[in-house]
Amino acid sequence: MGSGDVTLRPVLAMCAALTMSGCGLSMVQQPKYKTYAPSDLWADGASARPLPDGVVSQSDPAREQAAATPPPATPELLARGRERFGIFCAPCHGVSGYGDGIIVKHGFPQPPSYHSAKLLAAPAQHFFDVITNGYGVMYSYAARVDPRDRWAIVAYIRALQLSRHATLAEAPEAREKLP
Repeated sequence: MGSGDVTLRPVLAMCAALTMSGCGLSMVQQPKYKTYAPSDLWADGASARPLPDGVVSQSDPAREQAAATPPPATPELLARGRERFGIFCAPCHGVSGYGDGIIVKHGFPQPPSYHSAKLLAAPAQHFFDVITNGYGVMYSYAARVDPRDRWAIVAYIRALQLSRHATLAEAPEAREKLP
């Protein structure tokens, strides 16, 4: 080891110490806006920015209310439910709800049929909760499907169930449409 290395070590150690000591303040004292502090950066003078469209806060009372109470079944709701069912549910559950969707043909597990005795007896809230939270191998659709659309899908599932198990006595107007 030469004599130049001995004099260089203290200089390098001092540079390293100065460099590392400068990092501490930048991590503690950062320029930032406190919540609701005034700002001249934006034209409205506020530092808090409005939420972009489609963002849902963690405690959105309107969304919670929509999830808590099903809307009345209307032709519009059923049409919306049919559309959403075709997009989100039919690939697994099939267009008629028998659990024979296209993914089953590709080797994925078969979901239960909506026409089984267990699901015919299940309350509407069960279907809403399964769409919201997932069940078994089905993952949650809470982030993908709005609560009102979840209720629309539930209404459409009920319509599918009724259509497969209805009798002429329950739907007398169907008698006129039969050949």
